[in-house]
Order: sequence, then C-alpha cells, then structure tokens
Amino acid sequence: MLPDGTYDAEFSTDSSMFHVSEACDGKGVLTVENGQMTIHVSLASRKILNLYQGSAEDAQKDGAQLLEPTVDEVTYSDGLTDEVYGFDIPVPALDEEFDVALIGTKGKWYDHKVCVSNPVDISEAETAGTSASGEASGKSGIPDLADGSYLVEMTFEGGSGRAGIASPVTITVENQKVTASVEWSSPNYDYMLVDGEKFLPVNTEGNSVFEIPVAAFDEPVTVIGDTVAMSKPHEIEYTLTFHSDTIKALD
Repeated sequence: MLPDGTYDAEFSTDSSMFHVSEACDGKGVLTVENGQMTIHVSLASRKILNLYQGSAEDAQKDGAQLLEPTVDEVTYSDGLTDEVYGFDIPVPALDEEFDVALIGTKGKWYDHKVCVSNPVDISEAETAGTSASGEASGKSGIPDLADGSYLVEMTFEGGSGRAGIASPVTITVENQKVTASVEWSSPNYDYMLVDGEKFLPVNTEGNSVFEIPVAAFDEPVTVIGDTVAMSKPHEIEYTLTFHSDTIKALD
C-alpha cells in the first residue's frame, strides 16, 4: 500500500473512445488518504457524462452511486487550452484491471476495464539548500545586481505537465532583495508556498501571477503551487531554476 500522498499515475483503458486527454500524457493524479486511493483523470472531451465503479448493469440500479464530472482545464503542448470533463475514480488496487462503466450523451451505459499503474510521488523533488528570503548579497548563487528590473530565463520542472510557468521571467532587485514575477499557464492557482511562506496571486483576472522571492540562481529552488483545477485543491511541488547567464536589464 502506498503512503498517504499525491502521485502521478498511468491510467489505461480498454477503449480508444475512453481515455485521458492527450494533454495529460496518459496520466492522472492519484491521491492516497487513510489507505484509500482515488485517481483524478481529465478526459478527452465532455461527451462522457457519468462514470460508475462497477458494471453497466449495476450502474442502472436504484441507489447506484454515480461519479459526477468536474470541469477541468487542460493545456496542450502548443499552449492551447480546453475545458474537458474530469472524474475522481476510486481505485481498489494498483496494477490490476477493474470495472468502470460510463454513460455518454447517447444515454447508454457501456462496460469498460481500466488499470492504474506506475505511481510516482509528485512531491519528490530535490530540496534547495538555501533560504527563500531573496537577499541579493551575502548569499551563494545570487549575482551582484544593481537595483532595477531584469529578464531571466527559467527552467520549470515538476507536476504532471498540464501547467507551467512562462519563461523568461521578470525579476526586480530592490534593496538587495530579488523578487520574481511568475505567470502560470492557468488561472487555477490560488496560492504558492516558498520556504514555508504563503504567497497569493497579485491579479484577479487571467492566468495566475505571483511575486515570489528568488533564493538562488543556477540551482533548483523548490516551490509549491496549489491548484483548484480539480474537484479538490491539490498542493503540487515544483522546482524553478533561474539562469544567471541569461539576465538582461529591462530598458
């Protein structure tokens, strides 16, 4: 049994008509809590209206607990976004097929087999060994920059690949402190955690934007983003690497 936590996991089915969105690379987010496993999958469209863990016959019986959809935003590799239906599916066991029935817009139930496998803890990332106070002097990995605004290339890693942070990033140096303005590819991030400190978005419309301290350059800095794109909020760990050799002053 997996420890409590959040994982990326592969979600496979027996049908080309019932699968996760191509933006999700065949994966969903597996949550383990008190020994119970649930996987959230974002499907390819809004054509599947309900799921049921079990057979199509049982799904039509009185009292059957149908799984209701959520509306998920997915981001494709070309940057385009779409809204699709997602579902939280109870998982009885890993690496074993189990029954899931579905009903679509035609109003007919169908039997399918699904399997959840290869979970990877998405909170596993190398912890940066520096404080996130963002002071620009007296810290290893922080270049000596004059007060002002700069652009810097940033490498983003972690999560399922559904969302990311745009690069280059604008950084501001003031009184020897470095702050980065980071913009997600999604409007569904409601806070970030950097070295245990909570930061809220600085905007109310469009993709989520945060101003966060920069702990170091040229090495991964661990941050957490809380996304509300799924039926329940999820804290997901990422790493950001700011590359000092790409710093350019803004005019």
